[in-house]
Amino acid sequence: MSSTPVPPRRPDPSDGAASVPGASGSGSASGPDGAASGAAGAAGGEGARRPRRRDRHGRGMRGPVAPPQVPLSVSRSDAFDDLVRDAIGRLERRWPQLASVEFAVQEVPRADNGELDEGSGLVPLGRVTHARGEEPDRVVVYRRPVELRARNRDERALLVHEVVVEQVAELLGMDPESVDPRYGQD
Repeated sequence: MSSTPVPPRRPDPSDGAASVPGASGSGSASGPDGAASGAAGAAGGEGARRPRRRDRHGRGMRGPVAPPQVPLSVSRSDAFDDLVRDAIGRLERRWPQLASVEFAVQEVPRADNGELDEGSGLVPLGRVTHARGEEPDRVVVYRRPVELRARNRDERALLVHEVVVEQVAELLGMDPESVDPRYGQD
């Protein structure tokens, strides 16, 4: 990826700083923004400063940090949400009945409402809640336990997909291999 520097701004003849007679060569008294300093620079107004057109080193305005199509920052939780959405999208194409299922991401399982079984000593990676009344079926993926078990983004994506497949299989009452034939394969 190459970056193109932003060219310096050419002086605008209408702003009065285009040229100062006799100010040529290395002995000129010009400031960092290209405008003459001293008596000639103050001739434009009573101490009024023009906005700076360049940075203090005279190289011009800084360009954008990243191209417009690249997000400047993506948090870990946003990246994890994207992985879950990708896994759900792959499964919804095969199983259209998943459109009525609510998928969620939660940081960690909570012990106060039964999400965490303290007696087993195991931390779940996800859970399924079957529909009750007007509440739809719900699949929850726990972000922190999944992140702690994966070393890099590729392993995390694979683990997220496997957790979603396992939870959907439990919801549908099927084997994970029936829900996704690629389940368990690297």
